[in-house]
Amino acid sequence: MSIDIRLSRARLGVALGVCVLAAALAAASAAGAELSVPAPPQQQPILLEGGTVHTVSGASIEAGRLLFAEGRILAVAGPDEALELPEGTQRVDLAGRHVYPGLISANTVLGLVEIDTVRGTVDVAETGVMNPNVRAEVAVNPASELFGVTRAAGILTALTVPQAGRDGLLGGRSALLRLDGWTWEDMTLQSGVGMHVFWPTERAAGFGAVGVDSPEARRRAAEARVDQLDEFFARARAYREARAADPALPRDLRLEALAPVLSREMPLVVHADELRQIEAALNFVERHALRLVLVGGYDAWRLTERLRELDAAVIVSSVHRLPLRRHEPFDTPFVLPLKLHEAGVPFAIARVATTFASAHERNLPFEAATAAAFGLPREEALRAITLYPAQIFGVDDRIGALAPGLQATLIVTDGDPLEITTQIERAWIDGREIDLASRHTRLYERYRQRYEGPAAVQEARP
Repeated sequence: MSIDIRLSRARLGVALGVCVLAAALAAASAAGAELSVPAPPQQQPILLEGGTVHTVSGASIEAGRLLFAEGRILAVAGPDEALELPEGTQRVDLAGRHVYPGLISANTVLGLVEIDTVRGTVDVAETGVMNPNVRAEVAVNPASELFGVTRAAGILTALTVPQAGRDGLLGGRSALLRLDGWTWEDMTLQSGVGMHVFWPTERAAGFGAVGVDSPEARRRAAEARVDQLDEFFARARAYREARAADPALPRDLRLEALAPVLSREMPLVVHADELRQIEAALNFVERHALRLVLVGGYDAWRLTERLRELDAAVIVSSVHRLPLRRHEPFDTPFVLPLKLHEAGVPFAIARVATTFASAHERNLPFEAATAAAFGLPREEALRAITLYPAQIFGVDDRIGALAPGLQATLIVTDGDPLEITTQIERAWIDGREIDLASRHTRLYERYRQRYEGPAAVQEARP
């Protein structure tokens, strides 16, 4: 009898476990399904006129006009300049409004995570130490609710970054995404943007810590990890030379994935904050003659001369953070973009790429606004989330500014996008007008009806 009771309890436990799992998956599915339909290709030429056109790469144009067709900008002109309109052009009056390039988020895990606490929706990293063959874009979930929430803040393009797993060093290759599309293929603007390395730290605690106590032991452990990287890159170089001499040699996909990095076609994107980390990364790229983009870069202002010598760029990630050390002024992270700007080091502003932070990617403009509040010229702050990331990623011939020949990826606002009170009213990606509804707006409408009543809500709608 006792055996039967135990078996019955076991079966009951399994059944309850299955029910809980099913409920969790149902909740995750409901929370993670983007309901907005991806926009169709642009059907007719569109002329935006009457608003202030902020080209970012040049001067702003009061009462300007911007013409685009088939997804590309044809002309940007002032009110008195002659402009020949194609037949069937749709004219949009934007008097009192502002036109900006779509914002670019330069360090995210968008599409790779939905709900931070639901493990089944998190796919940001692979197991193992070296994963250079990982491609972030193929794991992207195009139906993520986070895309809609992020678009509503004017962010129309984002770099999604494969992370390093536990004890990992090489996370893989990032991809630049359009934040609208049916499939990951539709959304991928540029694949293989950078090869991401998460540099070992000597800190006693925190992300990336090597797990030993004495400073000397931590230093040796970090150096041993760098030796691993050196050996792996040396193997990749030897493999490339051997394959060039004898193409019949067996292929190694991991070593082969490093070929564009070794040839300097693809930058090595190093995630590091501390001075010793950054120094070690600079020495590494010098030894291997690589291109460098630094992400994080908390102490980068201490090494600006070396960064300039190596023509390295810094993606500040992020401005909204606490000082690393107790003795540092509270505004140390706030003035980092200003110091890089004054030193002539190319930079962009981004947020941290964590599973928790991905739900708050919409706050990117306010990171740039804080840098502006602490001395960075406002025009530079705007470029740090538009033109400069496009230049760093090598796509400034497509996005990042408003100029003839570039893709028509832009936003219309009622004010400065760095201001919290500004509303993003319309948006286009490659000339396709995007639905700015999101989970947030749907919840707003739902509970507005609860408190004001359906009739009042319907009457208030334009």
